[in-house]
Amino acid sequence: MFLLFGFGSKRKHVGSGATRNCPRCHNTTQWVRMKQYQQFTLFFLPVARWKRVEFEECGICGAATEV
Repeated sequence: MFLLFGFGSKRKHVGSGATRNCPRCHNTTQWVRMKQYQQFTLFFLPVARWKRVEFEECGICGAATEV
């Protein structure tokens, strides 16, 4: 019997975030709203997802803050 499974973290682009000043790089830029979660896949189909987090990420340096 052949069983193909996987486990990992997945990020998904949700849309545009707010325009704000970044505390790390000190640039004013449009931030991006993202969702991140852990998932288990079986035959390339997601079976379970957990640890769902929604955050905004700086477009220049990648610093993140939770929403």
